[in-house]
Amino acid sequence: MPLPRISAISFLNTAPLMWDFDRTDLRQQYEISYTIPSRCAEALRAGDADIGLIPAVTFLTIPGLASLPNVAIAAQDHVRSILLVSRKPPEDIKTIAADTSSRTSVVLCDLLFRRHFPAHRDGTRVRQLTEHEPELEAMLARFDAALLIGDSALRVDASRYCVFDLAHEWRIMTGKPFCFAFWAARKNIITPEMIEHFTRSRDHGLEPKSLDVLAREWAPRVGISERDVRSYLTENIYYSLDHKVLEGLYAFFEMGRQEGLLPPMPFVDAPPSPQPVR
Repeated sequence: MPLPRISAISFLNTAPLMWDFDRTDLRQQYEISYTIPSRCAEALRAGDADIGLIPAVTFLTIPGLASLPNVAIAAQDHVRSILLVSRKPPEDIKTIAADTSSRTSVVLCDLLFRRHFPAHRDGTRVRQLTEHEPELEAMLARFDAALLIGDSALRVDASRYCVFDLAHEWRIMTGKPFCFAFWAARKNIITPEMIEHFTRSRDHGLEPKSLDVLAREWAPRVGISERDVRSYLTENIYYSLDHKVLEGLYAFFEMGRQEGLLPPMPFVDAPPSPQPVR
């Protein structure tokens, strides 16, 4: 019988989630590949993966999926790794170069300009977002602002630019946490044992000794200090798909629908209420 195929994300913020899959015998029970968030979703859509850590918005567009409870990539306030970077204030921004690694972050940026940031000086609220490789100076050479996602955002020197943390701006606008991604799988393969595997892997990855290992490994990869790695994983990323996170997720889905940025939410297949984390 073939092993369940996992499509995982190669960003620092997902490293704790993959602890058991990368470092224990659990790896022998799954076939694992690493990519960027948007391609995780495409692997599920194409049938090339059975389980994926998908951007939240893609859950609305791939039929036959269910989320695995308990585990998410979310933020209760500042996230540090989803940034709008510019040399201009929001009212002077009209064109944005967008790293499209995560469609959720692109929709969030669009939504914040429509509902939260000041209108452009000509009165318009909709901005132009254009796909671009995540190279900050090249982005700002051609566009008014840059949307950076993941590890490249963590390297930004905030003292040189106007920097807006999009999860923080969402919190200001709604008072809710923001959910960027969660595990989703084909419904027919999810078992209680599988749910336990993913929950325990997250828990083991967030243990103090595990965080020490991850800080040593990832600091040189990302180009930040070990202290910054640890604080990012423990203070900025929130790893539970709890009721507050789900409230924020549903609010995002609904606002996106109202603005014509997202399709209607398939309530029958919505992410389930979280189970208690053991």
